[in-house]
Amino acid sequence: MPLTTEPYITQAARWPTSGRHILAQYDAASVVVYQAYRPAIGRFAATHGFFGGDFSLGRMSWIKPNFLWMMYRSGWGTKLGQEVTLAVRIQRAAFDAILRVAVPSSFDAARYPDAATWQAAVAQSEAREQWDPDHDPSGAPLARRAIQLGLRGALLARYAREWIIEIEDISPFVAEQRERAHPPYADLLTPREDVYVGRT
Repeated sequence: MPLTTEPYITQAARWPTSGRHILAQYDAASVVVYQAYRPAIGRFAATHGFFGGDFSLGRMSWIKPNFLWMMYRSGWGTKLGQEVTLAVRIQRAAFDAILRVAVPSSFDAARYPDAATWQAAVAQSEAREQWDPDHDPSGAPLARRAIQLGLRGALLARYAREWIIEIEDISPFVAEQRERAHPPYADLLTPREDVYVGRT
């Protein structure tokens, strides 16, 4: 199922400009997340439809539902070890399950009574939730915050094989749009994303 794209300037006009928001491409059954890897890992995943080969289940792996945050992190696919950009379509129920169990990467007094309780939760959790400044296509930080989710242990193993619907190598698309990622962005296309509303 190919990604649905839309002009960036059309999307930017409707996206929230501040606050914490999950921007994602999703439907009733699936959510698209992005990862960038060196060719050996990325091409194996795109070819086989799961993560294996040189992919390590022994370390935390981060998924990002926001395409432009992934582009900022990978330098539009130019950073060493992040040359292959993958669009990973996973089960929506799985994405919601990750959100439910994810522990924030920094102390949140609204969710934990004290730092010690939060630290214990971090140590035990297999999912990490981190909010970072979102970025525009040229890399400038925005007031809006974007989420990335870190997975490890059994949760990562389920993501790597059980929850994937499809993996697409979108590196050629990234390379094409990288040339257009400069103001005024008149020709820039990005995957269509909307504010995600999870299901409990």
